[in-house]
Amino acid sequence: MNVRRREFITLLGGAAAYPLAAHAQQPAMPVIGFLSPTSLETIDDNLRAFRQGLKEAGYIEGENITIIHRFAENQIDRLPALAAELVRRKAAVIATHSTGAAAAKAATKTIPVVFAVAEDPVRIGLVASLARTGNNLTGANFVNAELVAKRMELLRELVPTAARVALLVNPGFATRAESMFRDVQAAASVLGLQVQAFNVSTSLDINAAFASMAQQRPDALFIGADIFFASRRVQLVQLAARHAIPAVYPQRYYPDIGGLMSYGADAKQAFRQVGAYTGRILKGAKPTDLPVVQSNKFELVINAETARMLGITVPSSMLTSADEVIE
Repeated sequence: MNVRRREFITLLGGAAAYPLAAHAQQPAMPVIGFLSPTSLETIDDNLRAFRQGLKEAGYIEGENITIIHRFAENQIDRLPALAAELVRRKAAVIATHSTGAAAAKAATKTIPVVFAVAEDPVRIGLVASLARTGNNLTGANFVNAELVAKRMELLRELVPTAARVALLVNPGFATRAESMFRDVQAAASVLGLQVQAFNVSTSLDINAAFASMAQQRPDALFIGADIFFASRRVQLVQLAARHAIPAVYPQRYYPDIGGLMSYGADAKQAFRQVGAYTGRILKGAKPTDLPVVQSNKFELVINAETARMLGITVPSSMLTSADEVIE
């Protein structure tokens, strides 16, 4: 009886230990580090698009991958430390966007980095070329920064009597601010427009800039592609409406909440591409074998209700060519 009891206990112990041993032998889920210079609320839609790209590549968070999210909350000086943390956590891939790409590049030369950026990644030094990046980075470029001239033309078409245009620039991104001012100035000069720039890097700065505009009365407002402006889009749209200033924006999420007009690429598609590339790298692809993808579709979105509120008659040619007119 005792022998049989010992045999039973031995068998029972072996049966209990087997699933634990099998579990221990399963490989750990790869870790993806997601580095953002802004907040979850600002890029929530883009983050969903990133996860969709991963899903299409066969990866679902919590099932076969782990994602560590790090948000700088618009405090750009935090990015190097957050990127270094993801390197210490041994992320298999770091996915990032905007200024997070430069921070990730500085933090590692070995961990693959997949980015979504509005600027030309060659011009800002992220990669050697679009076709062969030459390092551990690749990603998607949704070329919003390169569409300045087209946005300025659309603004002039919508407000043909405009002579002076206000421009918001963020000195927190000095290189981009200089580039934006130069590009806007060049585009405005061709159209015979004068540009007045306002430096803003906080919500209080935005309030102060609009207070100045209330006194100086520019004819229109140009908002460039900037992650800080995206994070303050509700404030910007509300103040433009309060002061009755026609404004052109780089992304459709501005007219979606009442902004007058936007022209630009779909950032969500770029983030979806980041997810797809991240999945391919997890399957063994190297960043140097994955060319940077550039957006080739741009959308014009007009908020007709806002136009009516501002007393603007949208030309029929613009209504016809618009990808969407919000009534």
